[in-house]
Amino acid sequence: MMTKAEFENALKEFANTLPGHVSTVDGQWSVKGFIDAFRNIYTISSDTKIVSKILEIHLFPRIIAFADEHDFAIVLAEHQNYYPDISFVSKHDEAVRFAVDFKTTYRVPGKPWLCNGFTLGSHGEYFQNRTSKKNIQFPYGSYSGHFCLGIIYDRADGATIDETRSYRIEELHSITSVISNIQFFVAEKWKIAGDKSGSGNTANIGSIQRIEDILSGNGMFAKLGEEWFDDYWMNFGKIIVKGPDGKTKRITSLVDFVKYRRGDPSLIVARNNQP
Repeated sequence: MMTKAEFENALKEFANTLPGHVSTVDGQWSVKGFIDAFRNIYTISSDTKIVSKILEIHLFPRIIAFADEHDFAIVLAEHQNYYPDISFVSKHDEAVRFAVDFKTTYRVPGKPWLCNGFTLGSHGEYFQNRTSKKNIQFPYGSYSGHFCLGIIYDRADGATIDETRSYRIEELHSITSVISNIQFFVAEKWKIAGDKSGSGNTANIGSIQRIEDILSGNGMFAKLGEEWFDDYWMNFGKIIVKGPDGKTKRITSLVDFVKYRRGDPSLIVARNNQP
């Protein structure tokens, strides 16, 4: 039976094999577009949601093979807003489960050491109540580990992509891919978490943005530990304190939270929160 550490190591080894599966020799994404029955190729939109979904589809046969190799069954999220994307369930003991979420993001133009960041799931009902089945495939507490299988890439210059035209199959190799320089990573989600909500949805946990720290799992909670991550995000915005001026405020920063819990703020990897 695989331990969490063994699963993480196997998933990392698997991720190292993926760049060659999705990239051409010059580093472009091997997916150029989609084809119709008349052999016309239409370029893919650079919209991040579209790119992310096609990448998932592109990788899925490999993921199935990985699961079979390690005696796991795959359970996909029943609904679009369910967590996680994939549940790996041991064929020998269904109580052994690992949550894996796909995460894709692009490098910030002009700042290649930064990515645009991503969300790490909700800190709502199922995160706070570890036996809840709301918006989650299995109760959060029933998973042996929570991982991200992530992809960081460069977006093509918009001037080089014409989404209004189509190509013939003979022109396939002349089409510029919408992404390139694809890099994979695997990390436990608490190790790459920040202390701010993800953009666009205040109920989501936000990630750090420094690529070096994402690849090494050196997030804001890395030295504090997973219990601090759980405690902080279970109570995000709920604790109200009174300041020296007599005014009250909600705790929404890790520094304030660690001080409130009488922890050691020096353990916070603070630079991750400052791109």
